[in-house]
Amino acid sequence: MAQADLVVLSPGVPHTQPMLEPAWAAGIPVIGEMELASVFVKAPIIAVTGTNGKTTTTELLGQMLKNSGKRVFVGGNIGTPLIAYADGAHGVADVIVAETSSFQLDTTVSFRPATSVLLNITDDHLDRYAGFSAYAESKWRIFKNQEPEDAAVLNAMDATVVKMMETHALRSRRRLFSHVPVVQGARIQKDRIAVVENRRTTVVFDLAKCHLVGPHNRENIAAACLAALEHGATLAGIQQTIDTFRGLPHRVETVGFVRGIRFVNDSKATNVDAVKRALECFDGPVVLILGGQNKKGDFNRLKTIVRQRVKTLVALGEARDEIVTALAGDPQQGVIEAGSMEEAVAKALSAAVAGDVVLLSPACASFDMFDNYAHRGECFRSIVERLA
Repeated sequence: MAQADLVVLSPGVPHTQPMLEPAWAAGIPVIGEMELASVFVKAPIIAVTGTNGKTTTTELLGQMLKNSGKRVFVGGNIGTPLIAYADGAHGVADVIVAETSSFQLDTTVSFRPATSVLLNITDDHLDRYAGFSAYAESKWRIFKNQEPEDAAVLNAMDATVVKMMETHALRSRRRLFSHVPVVQGARIQKDRIAVVENRRTTVVFDLAKCHLVGPHNRENIAAACLAALEHGATLAGIQQTIDTFRGLPHRVETVGFVRGIRFVNDSKATNVDAVKRALECFDGPVVLILGGQNKKGDFNRLKTIVRQRVKTLVALGEARDEIVTALAGDPQQGVIEAGSMEEAVAKALSAAVAGDVVLLSPACASFDMFDNYAHRGECFRSIVERLA
């Protein structure tokens, strides 16, 4: 490695690996795939990051631009990597929409999005970072190289994002989204998104036909609207997308009904905050299937919402002892343990009655029992379909 001219890391390889020390010592640049690709990309890049909601927002945004007649490449941390576009395999785009992970941002040097979107920052990947502040700083790197003509779309309701706005300088133009009035950005209301310029509403998008449920998805839609408008999306194209976008698999996805009980697959919820957001989508009793491989998440942070909304909790996987210790007294009818997904679904079904929701929202990685979160979600779906 000490003889190389350049080292390019996959996002899955921590940039702190001891094996990289010879390269650091020799002054050899160590960058990531996204940094390398961005050098060769001429189209403006919209980069979307955040602990939760990245993929949904990226896909929404891409569709808003496509429905506006734009040639769009959607990729990055989802689907096709940015380097594949840079290689010329996907034609020429008017705009790039790239989901961007903290791991990818760790290895950026000159990466400069025309628009950077930061959805939220909550506990995640603490098995890889020295602590939460290190993880937050990694997310903030998305703004590092922006200039005054660029745009920063930020969540003014997220406590960590707000704190970092107060302590970190931004050269780019701020476009905030919030439930309360903003100077420049978007105000989120139950049935609409109001785009605001100098405190005055200029455009309103209707959410009456929207298929995405929950407060968190209204935040995702607001962020996507603001970024799309920055890059020439039409009002009709944005509204069409809001009306027709059906959501993505494994994200608060209804997979079936058994005896009047709704089964919802939220396998992509691999951290505590994602579970809180999922539970906020339901008004009635929930039987929650929680667990897997913990990423140093704190299950105690679920106490209040579990006490308020969860009827029975089914603890699954490596983390089930931690879950029982943290939450045993909080669900209305206690915690049940399960050794497999099939057992978890069976016990959840026994605990539920017609009108209840059985929600798979694990707050954990899946690698203790499954290949990935999608494999876990498909297993859940398959079991429910056999029961229906």
